[in-house]
Amino acid sequence: MSTLNVDKVDPSTGTALELGTSGDTITVPTGAGLTVVDEVKTNKVSPATGTAFALGDSGDTFTVPSGATIVNSGTATGFGITSASFLPTAAPLIINGDMQVAQRGTSTTSITATGFHTCDRWKIEDSTDATLTNTQESLTSGDAFADGFSKSIKYDVTTADASLGASQYAFLRYNFEGQDMQLFKKGSSTAETYTVSFWVKSTKTGTQILEFWDTTNSRSCCKSYTIDTTDTWEYKVLNYPADTTGAIANTNAGGMGLFFWLCAGSNYTGGTLSTTWTAYSDTNRAVGQVNNFDSTSNNFEITGVQLEVGTYTSSDLPPFRHESYGDNLRRCQRYFCKISPKLSSVTGRGYQASGAVITNRFQFATVMRTEPTCAIAGTWNVTNLTGNPAFNSFDVSGFTLGATTSGAGDAYYYPDGTDDYLTASAEL
Repeated sequence: MSTLNVDKVDPSTGTALELGTSGDTITVPTGAGLTVVDEVKTNKVSPATGTAFALGDSGDTFTVPSGATIVNSGTATGFGITSASFLPTAAPLIINGDMQVAQRGTSTTSITATGFHTCDRWKIEDSTDATLTNTQESLTSGDAFADGFSKSIKYDVTTADASLGASQYAFLRYNFEGQDMQLFKKGSSTAETYTVSFWVKSTKTGTQILEFWDTTNSRSCCKSYTIDTTDTWEYKVLNYPADTTGAIANTNAGGMGLFFWLCAGSNYTGGTLSTTWTAYSDTNRAVGQVNNFDSTSNNFEITGVQLEVGTYTSSDLPPFRHESYGDNLRRCQRYFCKISPKLSSVTGRGYQASGAVITNRFQFATVMRTEPTCAIAGTWNVTNLTGNPAFNSFDVSGFTLGATTSGAGDAYYYPDGTDDYLTASAEL
């Protein structure tokens, strides 16, 4: 084999240069460098040997020109996460993150304890001495409104607690079913990372904490964010690491939770913030958290809460997936359903002798998470009955109301006020 040593080979005419002919093999020895000054156009690039192929080195940038398409031919893998959460038509992982649905009502005053009050799926946990008003707000201006959000959930302090006891706390909580969190593959060697984003407006500036809580394995991971300007909508994006310890049970029971801390006593702030997944320790959960309840001038408001698989920044995060109100409502009704029959319209009836029980079966709008706890509110109008109807039975699909007749003949009941309704709760 002869060797040609030359610094440059140019075409004899024009700009086309051919190296070899059809069927030839062009070999670049190991260790030699091959530099492309401008561009290479080819229909296929294959590995020299084996099945491994590396494109560039760590730190290199690859640019796909505008209008070009990358196609996954056949069943090729390795294109990154392909979970449903990336699809623009997939339902968001957080239900009612845009605070559109509020079956219980749009305002509740004099809140002094834990409970659900306005926006569906969002629960306040509160052990402080403060008193709150919770409202579903209608937005008409501001950056959150400009980003497509017309509703928010707001907590306004009406009685302050400026001196928290060591064990006192408050946070806004969202709970996930374990079976809805399987795409994060928690507890496996291929566990995924988490990104949470949201719009927040708070009177109190300074450090706030958002905690991810693994209710199955009692593990948690916390991230801090800062309110920079009082009473101004700010957009936050927080990244949480993968957790290869502690699989989430694939059931309809609670698997994980998000806690927006609002205030915390020294039992929760005296350690070092758990910014990686660890077995939970109260002292490490809310380190640095400001007291949003220390003044009656304070309020806290959020909307657009979004969870994605993977690690993102504000520049590459997938857009918030707004559901139709009907789809959002149906997903909320898996956990809570308020049934308000038409006023003065017969809800149930029967024809029986005195002392008999008439029964009527009703279906829920959707199958509930588990057998619900049901209740009847108000005093209903009854004819030929001994009193309000009562639940005879209920399951995940519906319920049966029963009433005892007070005389022979036609008997029926119906609501005559807005405070006459039925509820079914299967909340986590």
